[in-house]
Amino acid sequence: TRFTSASSGDPFDKPPCRGCSSYLTEPYVKCAECGPPPFLLCLQCFTRGFEYKKHQSDHTYEIMTSDFPVLDPNWTAQEEMSLLEAVMDCGFGNWQDVANQMCTKSKEECEKHYMKHFINNPLFASTLLNLKQAEEAQHNETAIPFHSADDPPRPTFDSLLSRDMAGYMPARADFEFDNYAEWDLRDIDFVEDDSDILHALKIAVVDIYHSRLKERQRRKKIIRDHGLINLRKFQILERRYPKEVQELYETMRRFARILGPVEHDKFIESHALEFELRREIKRLQEYRAAGITNFCSARTYDHLKKSRDEERLKRTMLSEVLQYIQDSSACQQWLSRQADIHPQSAPIPQCFLSRPTGRRSAPPLNLTGLPGTEKLNEKEKELCQMVRLVPGAYLEYKAALVNECNKQGGLRLAQARALIKIDVNKTRKIYDFLIREGYITKA
Repeated sequence: TRFTSASSGDPFDKPPCRGCSSYLTEPYVKCAECGPPPFLLCLQCFTRGFEYKKHQSDHTYEIMTSDFPVLDPNWTAQEEMSLLEAVMDCGFGNWQDVANQMCTKSKEECEKHYMKHFINNPLFASTLLNLKQAEEAQHNETAIPFHSADDPPRPTFDSLLSRDMAGYMPARADFEFDNYAEWDLRDIDFVEDDSDILHALKIAVVDIYHSRLKERQRRKKIIRDHGLINLRKFQILERRYPKEVQELYETMRRFARILGPVEHDKFIESHALEFELRREIKRLQEYRAAGITNFCSARTYDHLKKSRDEERLKRTMLSEVLQYIQDSSACQQWLSRQADIHPQSAPIPQCFLSRPTGRRSAPPLNLTGLPGTEKLNEKEKELCQMVRLVPGAYLEYKAALVNECNKQGGLRLAQARALIKIDVNKTRKIYDFLIREGYITKA
């Protein structure tokens, strides 16, 4: 005889008693020798020694009940299950509704018990577990196929984005791929007096054209199914991975032509999960090597390690200053780099910035006759002249930054540099100008 936890507290979820066919209420008896299906009896039929077919009254049995503690001496297993079901039905934080559904515990008892054993429990404090749950909640299906009903992007003709999209033309929903395949057929005409050799030659040319059409269709299908038309969206999803996984993502992109979109994304997700597992194992091994055996000590260790790294970085920066202070050009570059990294820090002394570097600054760009100049206001024209940026490129960069700012609710300089692949100094000037004019806001 042994006591076993019942699977559910609702008698309607269990088979009825085999003796009297009544709904089972805990505690009840399960025969340990009969089944499957399980042979269940209520206490009244069990005390009468009910027997049926192969079941005998002297068989070993189990008493099914949930009236025993699991996490807390004052909470039974049945109450634990009722609490989890109530939180699932009423939502986290609605403790009064949870208590009303449970009927056996108060609002304060439900909240205290749930926060202690299910939220603040060290067993659930693993960063990898939290990361995996967040990823599963946000990205149930990572494939982003492009449908013809979607509003396609409209990059400027012959721009960098247009070339990256394989020359996609949104008005035609087509690509500039092998556009001259029909030229070989324009002069072909099948006539009755063709010789057999000439007729076979014309048939071969048509077969070649047909194979080129199939290759064109195959490439278009790959680009559409994998969402490569929405290149910006594709790059945003790619940047959610760590840097090491992003490099793998770029390398594995060539296998997209073999796998379907969902299979390819599952393939990448499996490698990303492997990377997270290896990093988590390495972190736990580091804790073990340092003699740490609980997560509370691990948080203290991480805090102290971060402080040591910051002190080491300060000493490294000081050594760089002492190393480059003798070279005016190197000193100028170092100060500019630090100003980009820490824009809110103390200003750089003018004695450093005013040192001549021996280079003559480039003259302002002449915008006369350049396309897109008429779309700029006076301040934007002045910016393009000083930065030496053609108006068409500036308008494209401005639209990209404004759209990203509207999506994210703000934009940081690092995000702007990831979107605009040009000189970092030009990117910063464009970013500062758009902030100053109110086109975008800082994150």
